[in-house]
This record gives sequence, structure tokens and C-alpha cells, in this order.
Amino acid sequence: MTDVTGTDEVTRAITEFIRERFLDGDPKGELEVDTPLLAWGVLNSLNTVLLLNHIHDELGVKVPPSRISARDLKSVRTIASAVRELAARPGA
Repeated sequence: MTDVTGTDEVTRAITEFIRERFLDGDPKGELEVDTPLLAWGVLNSLNTVLLLNHIHDELGVKVPPSRISARDLKSVRTIASAVRELAARPGA
């Protein structure tokens, strides 16, 4: 199991949000940074919108429609990577 305690703030914020909002706190500790969120049905259209709003409100990063893809939403790791990349862009 991948521990998120040593990860960066972005990964931690996304993981905690998904655990609390979509997995009832993840009592079995099944969510890992590489868990296939789409394949497991964790992210559906409504949950994706809620997650993107959380990323915007809490992390200050707006995810453009061009980055809302299965590749970028595959796992916590891919989402966090996309968010960090977008945050590093000038004017982000």
C-alpha cells in the first residue's frame, strides 16, 4: 500500500478529499495514489465536477476542459501531476 503521508500537499489534499467525499472515509484504507479511479467507478461525471471544484477552491488551480481526460483523471498520482503542472504555468 502506498502511504500518502510523505507526499506533497497537492497529492495529500486530493487523496483526503476523495476518501472523505467518495469513499466514506476509506475505512479499509484501499485508496492508494495509483488506484484506478475511473476503472473502480470512484470518479463519475458528478464526482469529477466535485473534485475539480475542490481543486479550484482549495488549491487555486482551474483545470481547463482540455485536461479533463481519462489520462489525467486515471489516479490520484495523475491528477496531482496535472494540477502541479497547471499551477506552475504563468498566469495560473
